[in-house]
This record gives sequence, C-alpha cells and structure tokens, in this order.
Amino acid sequence: MNYLVIAFQVIVGISLLNVWLLQSKKATRWRGGNATTIMEEFKVYGLSATVCYIVGFIKVTLAILLIVAIWYPVLKQPAALGLAALLLGSVAMHLKIKDPLFKSFPAALFLIMCLFIAFF
Repeated sequence: MNYLVIAFQVIVGISLLNVWLLQSKKATRWRGGNATTIMEEFKVYGLSATVCYIVGFIKVTLAILLIVAIWYPVLKQPAALGLAALLLGSVAMHLKIKDPLFKSFPAALFLIMCLFIAFF
C-alpha cells in the first residue's frame, strides 16, 4: 500500500507541476470552455488574473510538498488535503460553466488520488 501512495504522490505532484509550469500557455483538451491557456481558463470561470496567480502559487507549492513528503511524511496529509480542496474547486468550476464532464476528469482523478494519499 505504501508504494501505491508514493506512486500517487509522484503522479499528482509531477502532473500538477507540468500543468502549471510547462503547459500553462498551451492548449489542452482539458481546459475550461474554449480557453487555450490557464489565464484564459480562469477568465472563462469568471476569476481574475490575481486569483490565477494565487491558485497557481499554492498548487505548485503543495505539489512540491507532496513530492518532498515521500521523505518527510509529516507533510503528506496537509499537502494532499490542500490539493484536494483546490481540485474540488477545479471540478466545481468546470461544472459551473457547464463543461462536458470529460473536461473535469483529470481534476476529479487527482482529487480522488489526493484523498487516498491523505488517508492511507
């Protein structure tokens, strides 16, 4: 079970770092509405650029902490629960703008993985 939790930590952590640091200015099929960047996606949701920067900073920080938690387990639950809360918000934003359900799949999957990490 421990190896599965560590695998989830790596998958979630690296995936979120990829989204926010490498893919933020690229179009993906998962972006809300017809957005092609993260900044456009937040605008589609009715959120400001400031909120985008704040959420991005928190997600990147928590993703790094989730990976560091492999060696410092005390960080695991707070990082996983913090990410779970933000990912729940991501799913809610997709639902708010009536996106097709498949667009919220990555956020929902990572939400489930974060809850698994936090409680196992």
